[in-house]
Amino acid sequence: MWPLLFFSIAAVAISIERIIYLLYHDLRVDDLALKVSDFAKKGKYKDAAQFLSEQSKRRMGAGIFLALLKRSSPGPNFSENRAEMASEAEAMKCVYSLESGFNFLTAIGTISPLTGFLGTVTGMIGAFRAIAEADDVNAQIVASGIYEALVTTVFGLAIAIVAMIFHSIFSHIVNKFVANVESNCSNLIAQLASQSQKIKKGKM
Repeated sequence: MWPLLFFSIAAVAISIERIIYLLYHDLRVDDLALKVSDFAKKGKYKDAAQFLSEQSKRRMGAGIFLALLKRSSPGPNFSENRAEMASEAEAMKCVYSLESGFNFLTAIGTISPLTGFLGTVTGMIGAFRAIAEADDVNAQIVASGIYEALVTTVFGLAIAIVAMIFHSIFSHIVNKFVANVESNCSNLIAQLASQSQKIKKGKM
């Protein structure tokens, strides 16, 4: 039970810390992308960069769009590949910070049931040993061993279920953020590429 107690405390602590972290950071990106797109349509790339740099550090999407604009300004030398790499590199940093602790939740969700099953085995061993050593077998002799086996199994499964539920919720939030970032970055890169083509043709 001591390992299970440790796993339960760890799962709760990590889950609370991730909840606070995810609530603190604003993962909305659609409004930022729309604003940057408006600036880009008017050719005001410096204003767009200034707008993004003024955003709070809580707005992770702002840092991603800012990295994209700084390293890939529209023009004859514009490279879609360079723009994608710049946005992906910054996005990976954000995702890494968002997913911190996820591996621990996965590990707890995997190890807790195994620890519970280990308690089941040791409990049954104790029960059969009591039967082997007793002259008169009755239910009370094996009750404690069976009780230990059932309790550890239940606690192990309960801890694993809680850990995996929180892991699934957190993963869904992060995956949704990543999908929104990828979609908006692709649209912005396409817009910058289109404007770069016009610049090459002398239309701007």
